[in-house]
Parts: sequence; structure tokens; C-alpha cells
Amino acid sequence: MPSRLQTTIAASAAALFSVVGSAHAETTVKFWHSFSKANGKALEQIIGNFEAANPDIHVEAEYVGNYNDIVTKLQAAIPARRAPDAVIMEVTRYGLFADRGVLIDLTPYFDADPLKDDLYDYAREVGVYKGKNYIVPFNSSTPVLYFNKDILARAGYTNEPSLKTFDDILAVSKTITEKLGSEGISGIAAPGQFARWGLVMSNDSELLDAKTDEVLLDKPNTIEAYQWMASLVHEQKVASPDGVTDEDVGRDAFYAGKVGISLNSTGDYGGARKALGDKLEVRAMPCNKTCSVPIGGAGIGILSTSSKEVQDAAYKFISYAASPEANAIWFAATGYLPINKKSAALPVAVDALAKQPGIDVAIKQLDFAHGRARPPVVTWMRTTEYKMWEAMALGQRGVDETMKDFAAQTREEAKRASN
Repeated sequence: MPSRLQTTIAASAAALFSVVGSAHAETTVKFWHSFSKANGKALEQIIGNFEAANPDIHVEAEYVGNYNDIVTKLQAAIPARRAPDAVIMEVTRYGLFADRGVLIDLTPYFDADPLKDDLYDYAREVGVYKGKNYIVPFNSSTPVLYFNKDILARAGYTNEPSLKTFDDILAVSKTITEKLGSEGISGIAAPGQFARWGLVMSNDSELLDAKTDEVLLDKPNTIEAYQWMASLVHEQKVASPDGVTDEDVGRDAFYAGKVGISLNSTGDYGGARKALGDKLEVRAMPCNKTCSVPIGGAGIGILSTSSKEVQDAAYKFISYAASPEANAIWFAATGYLPINKKSAALPVAVDALAKQPGIDVAIKQLDFAHGRARPPVVTWMRTTEYKMWEAMALGQRGVDETMKDFAAQTREEAKRASN
């Protein structure tokens, strides 16, 4: 073989091995998340920016459903060895996976990361379980009160009414239903689980004590809040029962201009603004007996089944996702809370605050926003709560009886989970 040909073949082989080598040098992080539609597009932008700055890391993002779906699919994927490398975990449900050793302790990464000094206090707290960091927040929220200004005006409210107490909300909901019900318009959407938790807190109670994990489901103020919420559907009939069995139905009816008031996450702001435009008004959650709202949303954790190289790459992405640049994009596109103190000063966030009325309401609520208990039993409790709520809201079972039974079952489950 001529030496020139040998040289050419050798050079080609070297080039090929160089390409293969660089392909192998790229670390892939498989990331499960819960964001679709507009929120999904904002996430894609953040991932694209991260990959451009880190060409040696590829984030393989996959939408796998809502928070409940993620818990179910993760529980199935782990024994089947199909688990992702990083995953969005709702802030009250990651304790279950931390206890089981599924999530790694991020404390060594977090302590060495200058990012920790830029996060708000609440954003640092929600990732801590038993003194260790297991998630870094990405999408943080509180519930807020949305209403359709056009519907309220048509119901006779020329001036915006007070919506600070349960009685205020019920009175407005009844008026809307009485005056516009013949057009298929309901006064209020049946509150979803996040809003239900917030309404209990505004009635000066909790589902679980955030410090001691004591079950408070059968405390008088908790029961009273559920009695009021259930009455909206089966007694006062100002909320459609369709939204009880499927929370998205109530949200979509609000978007469609068929509901006057909706209590929902600030993360719903982008969709509500897109659907209703200038008709949308945002207010703080009611302060029925006290002003108190839950911190919701989720953070990103890393799985212990991944290699150290992938874990390192995954944390690099997590840190970027909480950076001012990424967080400002996320806040402006979705309405989720800023988690980084520097985010609000960036142009995209400044523009959102100036042009999107109401996007700042959840930020103002941070003065009385609180993290919630996150022991393993919360995952079971939240799944079971849907069934209990449905029975109460549809009038199939009394609230007092149901909540006391629910509390007893939760205490038993907590004992079982701790053994």
C-alpha cells in the first residue's frame, strides 16, 4: 500500500476516533419534569441556553405528567432500572424518596456553590429534609386568587369587591351564580388541592404541623375550612362538581370565561393571562382568620442510581436552572416565584413586572408564606386526600366524620412508614 494512502487512511481513522471520542465525552443527563405547553417551552429555552454554555453536557428532558404521575412512575422505574438521573420533585413529597436513599444528599454540592447565597430564605428551606439538602428549588409558588373582571362587572360589581374572607368569597360567588348561572357561568371553581391546603392555613390551621409533623387533619379549624370548601359544591352550588373529580376542568372553565373566581397556583398565571388577557385580576389569598399561605412548587433532585460523572453534570444543570438568568426567564414566562434574589433586576423580569399586572402578587405574599411538612407520609396523605375531598364535596359523606377518619388513617400510615 503506498505510504500516501496509508497516511490518508491513518488520518481518516484518527479523525473518526476523534469524533467518536468527543461523542463519548458528552455526558447525558436524563431529566424527568412536569411542564407542558408554555411552561414546557420556557424550560426548553433554559435547557438550550445551558447546553450552549456547556457543550459537554446534554440534558435529555422528558415530560412524564404531573407531580402525582412523577411519584408513581418513579416508584415503578427504580426497581426496573429505568430511573432518570434528575427529577422534578414536589416540595412536600421528596421526603419519601430521601428516606429510601433514592435521592442523593446535595449538601456537599450546595455548600460549595456560590448560588446558595443568592437564593431567598424560603427557597433554601424547601430543599432541606432532616438537616440535608435533597432538592434545589426550580419552580416555586403560592396559591393566589384569580377573578374575571368582566364576569364580576356583569354580575353588578362596578367596584371590585373585598375577597379577604370566606364570607366575602361566598357572597360574590353566590351573586355571580344567581345572575349569570342561566348562561352556564359558575361563581367559583372548586378549589384544587394546593388551594385547599392554602385555605386551611388561612383558617389558622394545617394538615400536618410543619415543625413536628403532628397530624392536624381533625383539628377544629381544619374541619371548618373543609366544611366551607365542600359547601361551595353540594350546598351552596356555586362551584361545579365537575371540578371536584378533575381539577383541570375547573381551571379550564375559568380560562374559558365560565367561572368568576379561581383559587390556584401562581404558576397558573401565564395560562390565565394568555386566556383572559386584561379581564384577569389577581389578588392575595384570603386571610380568613390569619394571613398564611403554603410554599408550593418543586425542586430538582438527583438519583443515587446515576454515576458520579452524571451526578456532577446534573448538579451543574440544577445550579444553572436556579441562576438569575434562568430564573428570570422562568418567572417572566410562567408566573412562578423568583427563587433567586438577583432575578427581578434582570431586563426580562423587569419587563414582566411592568407589563403583566398581578404577576407580583405571589411575591408580596412571601411575607406570610410558609414551607410545609415533608415526611414520607405526605405522599400517601396527599393521594388519599383526593378521595376524601371528593366524598365530602359531592355530599357523599359528612365532613366532620370524614376528616376524623382521615386523621386516624394518616396517623396509622405515619407509624407504618416509620417502622
